[in-house]
Amino acid sequence: MGNGSLREAESVSRSPDRDLELRCVRLGFIPLTDCAVLVAAREQGFFARHGLDVRLCREPSWANIRDKVDSGALDGAHMLAPMALAAGQGVPGAGIRPITTAFSLGLNGNAITVSRGLYQRLQEADPVAMATRPITARALKTVIAADQRAGRPPLTFATVFSFSAHDLQLRYWLAAAGIDPDRDVRLVVIPPPRVADHLEAGLIDGYCVGEPWNSQAVARASGCILISGHELWNNAPEKVLGMTEAWADAHPRTHRALIMALLEAAAWLDDPVNRPQAVECLADEAYVDVPAELIARAMIGEVVYEPGSAPRSQPDFHVFSRYAANFPWLSHAVWFMTQMVRWGLIEHPADWLQAARCVYRPDRYREAAQELGWPSPSRDTKLEGEHPDPWTLAQAGHSLILGPDRFFDGRVFDPQAADRYLGSFVPFPVSDSSLSSQESS
Repeated sequence: MGNGSLREAESVSRSPDRDLELRCVRLGFIPLTDCAVLVAAREQGFFARHGLDVRLCREPSWANIRDKVDSGALDGAHMLAPMALAAGQGVPGAGIRPITTAFSLGLNGNAITVSRGLYQRLQEADPVAMATRPITARALKTVIAADQRAGRPPLTFATVFSFSAHDLQLRYWLAAAGIDPDRDVRLVVIPPPRVADHLEAGLIDGYCVGEPWNSQAVARASGCILISGHELWNNAPEKVLGMTEAWADAHPRTHRALIMALLEAAAWLDDPVNRPQAVECLADEAYVDVPAELIARAMIGEVVYEPGSAPRSQPDFHVFSRYAANFPWLSHAVWFMTQMVRWGLIEHPADWLQAARCVYRPDRYREAAQELGWPSPSRDTKLEGEHPDPWTLAQAGHSLILGPDRFFDGRVFDPQAADRYLGSFVPFPVSDSSLSSQESS
């Protein structure tokens, strides 16, 4: 921490005059492992190298992030990608002012965790399903059916915000087994740092959250990880750097400098040599404030799924730079929107790609990458779910290695055929609570 701050101060003193509209920038973050790109950019001096003096502001909930970015108390933030997209659609609960992003903070990072008691019930209900990876919700469907016959209340699962990859991943996983997320279980919103406490207290039965809050439940022997986000959708998009469209338009050079610094920080993080140093930094009380060994599990890719079990290798549990991880793919944005439409969280857009382009700005990403002399994808979309292995995106002048992108249920998503994809899901009865139940606290 101290050395990082010293390096930053030295870099500021000799950084060139970049004619930035704004040098002092306030960025919010939630204490999660995937805030690492912001932390590394500050502590390793990448922000300062690009003429920026960035203050990182730790916030207790995604609602705080939403409200402070919306009001201008923060210039930008570590932000849930679906939150930015919902704000772009003008959905109540997602923010008032349109949000934009030109930078993805990484891939993967989430998991679905359940209580020890529910885990035991799942094993007893369907041991074959529980022994087959990736674990589906088939055993959970059996447990839910038994509870319904016995007249028991529905199981309660938490996500971190109504407009989040966590909410959409949990719903996707449940629905693939025929579980209606709006009727067969109870979904609640709990800020990430509190979910393990709620699980341990018996207030919830499971949750979908980012690290290190899954590993915390395992370390306390109160929970078991069922499936990681990478297993649900290989190299799925997660958080973005979000800010109001008005702020980005008013500060184009500052925005570009932020993206350049974050690109360099993400590349630094994806060098395995640097991961232990990043773990120690994230563990600091100013950032995630948990024991370093909990953060190390996902960062090093050796995740403990059950108390007392051997670590399971997940080398891509967190990807910060590889596989063009920072590029704001419109296909990622459209997939999120199809799922939000599926569950009544947003209205059906008239033009999927145009709606995505109003929020996701690959053109701004390319400007920053070009100034660094780094390659970037020449197209804005790709098929999602088609590749079980790393693959090469060939383009004029260079090629990029992208990662596997399989969905656990084998589906392939074509953003050019979003309506057909959306229509392929077996519909559940329309919920009365969808559009009116957005989190506000």
